[in-house]
Amino acid sequence: MTDETHRPPTLIAHRGFAGENPENTVSAVERAASRGADWVEVDAVPTGDGDVVLIHDARLSARDGRGLTDATGVVWETDTATVTDAEVLASGETVPLLADVLDAVPPAVGVNVELKNPGRWDLRPGEKLRGETLVERTAVWRPFVDRVLDVVEDVEHDVLCSSFCEGALAAVREASSLPVAPLVSDSISDGLAIAREHDAAAIHPPVDAIRGTPFFDAGRFGDPEADADSESLVATAHEEGRAVNVWTVETWYQADRLAAAGVDGVIADYSTLLRD
Repeated sequence: MTDETHRPPTLIAHRGFAGENPENTVSAVERAASRGADWVEVDAVPTGDGDVVLIHDARLSARDGRGLTDATGVVWETDTATVTDAEVLASGETVPLLADVLDAVPPAVGVNVELKNPGRWDLRPGEKLRGETLVERTAVWRPFVDRVLDVVEDVEHDVLCSSFCEGALAAVREASSLPVAPLVSDSISDGLAIAREHDAAAIHPPVDAIRGTPFFDAGRFGDPEADADSESLVATAHEEGRAVNVWTVETWYQADRLAAAGVDGVIADYSTLLRD
């Protein structure tokens, strides 16, 4: 059952409204803030020198030289100067340091730092980990998480750390009081279990995981035997005191239906999705 009078969701600018701006750049977050974003969401990765930069992909460009930037190479195997000199989407903007983006965002606008990759290929995204596996994965993420925390520790903004990888969230919670949010991929039950394990402030499911909307994919999330919490993600999260922020919202109709279903935030590519 949906609530047509639910308050407007929080507007979270996905990569700085990636449908309008060169994603994860200083100009993107500046424009997002000026166009009504309550939060900006950015992707954090280390360089070969250990600095925290904002870029979604592991490679600066595809193997054939086409892609996100005009440079080549794996981000965490490349020196900081080369990474931060790389031009993003032929826009004149370059790959920024996390610190530079934080300086560009007004303090009233929150920053959702997605911990994208700690600098290796063998990740375990979307899994609820247990025992020694969780300990080992947390250790994998800890050096990079510590670098991120060093950058964000003194900022005035509200900061939320999200990730598809439980080890990243565990490393944040071990080292700081910053709120965290698991990004859900294939299993709502695992996402909720990760949220409970690490006292997450929010959970970030995909658009098609929200029952009661036209986008709900019963094939992926509708089998109660395969995923017992699939019918009540929003209700369950709210009962546990967690916000539900949905990715990636691309049309006003999606935003409208998700708001009616009770979600708290939309992680959106465009600034114009929420109607008065």
